[in-house]
Amino acid sequence: MPLPFRYAHDLRTRFSQLRSAALLVDHIDATANADPAISRLMAIADQRLAGASEAEFPEIQAWRRAFAAMGLKPTQYRCASEALLRRYRKEGALPALHPLIDLCNAASLAHAIPIAVFDADQIAGSLAVRFARGDETYETFAGQTEHPEPGEVIFADDSGRAHARRWTNRQSGWSAIRPASTRALIVAEALHETAEQDISCIVSELGEALRTIWPNCTLRKVDPQ
Repeated sequence: MPLPFRYAHDLRTRFSQLRSAALLVDHIDATANADPAISRLMAIADQRLAGASEAEFPEIQAWRRAFAAMGLKPTQYRCASEALLRRYRKEGALPALHPLIDLCNAASLAHAIPIAVFDADQIAGSLAVRFARGDETYETFAGQTEHPEPGEVIFADDSGRAHARRWTNRQSGWSAIRPASTRALIVAEALHETAEQDISCIVSELGEALRTIWPNCTLRKVDPQ
């Protein structure tokens, strides 16, 4: 069964321009070769960055406006795609972590759209993007425990665990994809003018790549409630 995933009504009301898609993929492993698909996507990113910096991309500007609307300084807290693009532009490469993560990072670079990847087996019950109460638990990649600020946009499961803070800013180490992960939830989100068609394009590209890289995988589209 697909993992239940939803956006809180008040969040959708406040950010009515949001467009998103989620994919649940099963039977992945860390030994697959994703390099051909990654190379194609990185070439698109290279072409875009040759013409402008990431700060000029409409996708990034839309997230900066959203972060400002949430009371966050956009140059202090950046959406994940902007952070990746900045790092890639400065260093010329991104570290190889896991074929699924590397593939989704490359797609994020190519489209300048944040793509979150969660180990679905580490999510308790359903996953919701909502405003935090302040009593949720968030685990950093270093294993430290934090509590999101009340009103902060988070990804939270039924146990009250936050799997991402400040919406598309930072994921949790708790549900990070690891070598032993076999089941993942992929979420792409956008706020810019052509978000709907761009999200559709990402879903199509990732679907084709996932089936090529992991021929035995099971792929389901999860419609956000």
